[in-house]
Amino acid sequence: MVFRIWVFFFLSASVGYSQTETPIAIGVDITKKTGPMRPIWAWFGYDEPNYTYMKDGKKLLSELAKLSPVPVNVRAHSLLVTGDGTPALKWGSTNAYTEDAAGKPVYDWTIIDKIFDTYIERGMKPIAQIGFMPEALSTHPTPYRHNWSPGNQYNDIYTGWAYPPKDYKKWSELVYQWVRHSVSRYGQKEVESWYWELWNEPNIGYWKGTTEEYIKLYDYTADAVRRALPTAKIGGPEVTGPAWDKSATFLKTFLDHIVSGKNYATGQTGAPLDFITFHAKGEPKVVNGAVQMNMGKQLRDIDEGFKIVASYPSLKQLPIIIGESDPEGCAACSEDFHPQNAYRNGTMYSSYTAASFARKYDLATARGVNLLGAVTWAFEFEDQPWFRGFRDLATNGVDKPVLNVFRMFGLMTGNRVAVTPGTAYDYATIRDKSVRAEPDINALASTDARSAAIMVWNYHDDTVPAPDSPVTVTINGIPGRRAQLVHYRIDNQFSNAYEVWKKMGSPQKPTPAQVTELEKAGQLQPMGNPTSIAVENGRTTVSFRLPRQGVSLLKVTWL
Repeated sequence: MVFRIWVFFFLSASVGYSQTETPIAIGVDITKKTGPMRPIWAWFGYDEPNYTYMKDGKKLLSELAKLSPVPVNVRAHSLLVTGDGTPALKWGSTNAYTEDAAGKPVYDWTIIDKIFDTYIERGMKPIAQIGFMPEALSTHPTPYRHNWSPGNQYNDIYTGWAYPPKDYKKWSELVYQWVRHSVSRYGQKEVESWYWELWNEPNIGYWKGTTEEYIKLYDYTADAVRRALPTAKIGGPEVTGPAWDKSATFLKTFLDHIVSGKNYATGQTGAPLDFITFHAKGEPKVVNGAVQMNMGKQLRDIDEGFKIVASYPSLKQLPIIIGESDPEGCAACSEDFHPQNAYRNGTMYSSYTAASFARKYDLATARGVNLLGAVTWAFEFEDQPWFRGFRDLATNGVDKPVLNVFRMFGLMTGNRVAVTPGTAYDYATIRDKSVRAEPDINALASTDARSAAIMVWNYHDDTVPAPDSPVTVTINGIPGRRAQLVHYRIDNQFSNAYEVWKKMGSPQKPTPAQVTELEKAGQLQPMGNPTSIAVENGRTTVSFRLPRQGVSLLKVTWL
């Protein structure tokens, strides 16, 4: 008979579940492969590029590199912005381009090199964002440096760096020199593995020009990149919210030009495009005093972007990078000024991430497109109050629960395999209705030559208390008669530095001993020791209780 493992969950008074409860049954068949377990999650980004080489920035980048079995791709804003490199919220600068008194270009790669050296030293790959406009090239240079803070109007950030160039040839030469410098410093093979892209969200205030002026800038930029390195990969346009009609129109206009427009730089038909980018965001709100997420909005953005790309036969199979893919739009909008962002410190963010990434695979399969990556726009904010409620992966060098979902993803390799869902949610239901009725208790599973990994989540849009749910996961297709189980967990007891910090009294100046304890609590933790499990006819069943907003990873290795 099947040997059933009952996992002790220490927040519950009972073991397993009572006979009066009906467990949520999830089935996994590791013999039925549904596609490669492409690491679309191994992509991260942030607004403040100068945090890259600061103490906590370096620490977090090292952790991201370590958790992934493949090179992690990193995207940052403001790589061409004029300034002295002093970081601030929603701001960064490199001073890569200035001009002398005669208007002659002066190039200085010192700060860009510090940023990219930090990535390359860790085996990471830059998504080299070509932007924003240097002060000397901007058609509207003043005001240039903003002084935004979380309580200010978001539109205050859009200053002189957001405008088109006053000289497209000088802009083109800047791009050419940057790519050539990169090849000289890092080697052609390395730079060929990067993704070069133009700008960010040009359909809103990040671009103060017209759609046609963005297209013109793209033509000059792509031509410069390819002249400097003919084998370089160039893409765009990084519009945000394709489910919004204005964004969809921008994306379609851009893709029409790629296919059949007259190139501003070369006079030829079309322009080079190696990958396609757009952004997708959810929209949390405070409802009856509690945060209510909106995963459906994010999935609708993704689905509409996929639909648009799929409508171009010559472009449909190009890689798609969702350049920002998040529960909402502003990483630097802290919880103290924006209470709808109270989900960020705890397990709501981690369960949302697990459930939403699983549906990105499904949406890509349904539309028949080539999803390469989905960038989580979250990093860290140097020297800010502890757990202030930014959309970040760590605070003051201590990892938040959400980072442990990515550690779980790092343990999922090989191929995705068939899952019989626990509750009735699928990608289409969540896209259309979000998760407002019963909780979404489901799984994503993968297998390689000697193991299987099953990620199980208990997600709901509403951040309100709810009882734990009994779950059984039946795994079919295991070779042999015995296997080993490691059960990793993210909840209020495990892999959760935030809860430990609160129990300490929420100190803003924790002692060195407390910091050490918090760092340990921020790591991915198993529920107990590895356990030997029996397998009968290729099948075993694991039963446990999963709290609301909890995530489990069952790692099964056959002996």
